[in-house]
Amino acid sequence: MSASREHVPDLPLVAAPSPGPVPFEDRSRLGCPSCGSSHVAQVLGDNGGVSYVCTACGHSWS
Repeated sequence: MSASREHVPDLPLVAAPSPGPVPFEDRSRLGCPSCGSSHVAQVLGDNGGVSYVCTACGHSWS
């Protein structure tokens, strides 16, 4: 049976970010693009760049 809008629980709407500088509390909330987990570690790459690793699923990105 295919899902319809009636079968999806109501989820809170997320406001679009305002233009301008991003507040610190928003910058510190990273989410894994693979699994969506907020368990993300910031690591230094081989060339001094910054990368991120999800400690839940192991996905890494920069």
